[in-house]
Amino acid sequence: MSDGAARSTKGAPGIVTCDACPVLCRIREGRTGACDRYGNIEGALTRMDPFVVAQRAGKNGDLVPFQDREWDGSLIQGADTFVTGVGSGTTYPDYKPAPFIVASRHDGIDMVTVVSEGIFSYCGLKVKIDTDRYIGPETAPIRVKGQQVGHVTTAEYGSQMMSLGGVRHLTGGSKKEGVVTCDVMLRLSNGEAIDFSIDGGEELTLQPGKPPIIGGHHEERMRVGCGSATIGIFAQQWFGHADEVIVVDDHITGVLTEHQAGRFLDMAPGGIRVRGRKSTPGRYFQVAEPGSGWGGTDVTDPLAIIETINPDIAWPGERLLMVSTTGEDSEYFVLDDDLNPQKASMPDSLSLVVDRIGENCEPALTTVLFMAGAGGSLRAGVTENPVRLTRSVRSALTRVTAGGASVYIWPGGGITIMVDVTTMPDNSFGHVPTPAIVAPIEFTLRLDDYKALGGHMDAVKRIEDVAGDHRLRVEKWHDRAPWPGAPLHGVAADG
Repeated sequence: MSDGAARSTKGAPGIVTCDACPVLCRIREGRTGACDRYGNIEGALTRMDPFVVAQRAGKNGDLVPFQDREWDGSLIQGADTFVTGVGSGTTYPDYKPAPFIVASRHDGIDMVTVVSEGIFSYCGLKVKIDTDRYIGPETAPIRVKGQQVGHVTTAEYGSQMMSLGGVRHLTGGSKKEGVVTCDVMLRLSNGEAIDFSIDGGEELTLQPGKPPIIGGHHEERMRVGCGSATIGIFAQQWFGHADEVIVVDDHITGVLTEHQAGRFLDMAPGGIRVRGRKSTPGRYFQVAEPGSGWGGTDVTDPLAIIETINPDIAWPGERLLMVSTTGEDSEYFVLDDDLNPQKASMPDSLSLVVDRIGENCEPALTTVLFMAGAGGSLRAGVTENPVRLTRSVRSALTRVTAGGASVYIWPGGGITIMVDVTTMPDNSFGHVPTPAIVAPIEFTLRLDDYKALGGHMDAVKRIEDVAGDHRLRVEKWHDRAPWPGAPLHGVAADG
């Protein structure tokens, strides 16, 4: 076990007490604590998981240049090396320096990275589901094993949104609610698939980076846009092949000849009025209830949204295309002598555009963002004056990462981070049974700035010293984000 990490105190013979979190597990030899992160190995408290560092070599990011074999995952001399918080251990409640405070050099600049695994009770997951399919009422409880673990939140453009976890579910409810919530957050953050049910809504299976399964249906496409946007994109391609096009959508249903795009093309009015509340010309709200039918509505027969056909404007033989915002649903009609729409074979010219709608739809994915507040005593593991760390982050002197992955830092007070879990190393997350989530966090800044912050200079090690850790797991840096060991540009530290 490394200096500054969790420590053990001797209890009964063969038992060590772990102080990595307030649970203070008493661990017998050969066993692990409640979190499975620390164990008693031959009478010594030992961090069980691998300690992850990332490496790259050369400006182009090729880790092993001039070799004709696959990289074996070992530490390479002379390569850029970044120490992540994954497997580093913790010093919670941080009355001592962080487990690893590591000095390195980047382009001739002396840097330091302060590494820890934070224990986060104040954390949650924001989940973006690419679908126009209805999943449930806004604010509806989301459940796993009967326990509420979150709620449906406001939908965004082409996506449904969920909020999971948070301190109220982790510690503010029953013990079972907290345990289930923690387990769901841990497994989802580590890339597993989880089954959810929504009160008054659907059953879902979600996995980060994978298509969502909603009501047993595998989603394939994220809509190209609302009904109005779809008309704006494809109006010219429909022109001359249809006399009216209605794009069915739960949010904004579009009617081509009324729409500005149709007027620009000097199209004759079609005389077909859809249900719902008219917003602006050619744009209608609330044409149907939300559901799993056309365009995220409960419509299975598209003609059901037609309110009237004006005999003074419409004409026999009028060609009508009705299509959803993903192109997955479409029908072609021709008005008969009584102006009733009759289903007909769709011309190839229109089939081509319907297929193009689908081609322009993004693949439907599930995105999971881990969000947590890096406050409290965690900052004390970095500096003796924690507010200076917060100011340094705000001044863009300190780069914050999670497992080396880029994070978004929310404005306002504190250090509230948000990170895409798929950009982090595998199995980056753990838990403690308080319950709380354990996640890696790193603070990287210039060595001079770290000293000015009142950093724990006596605890600084060289990167070469860390390389001797027997648990080391070296991963190739993916280069999908800035190198985490590089300095940020900022103003001078505030003393």
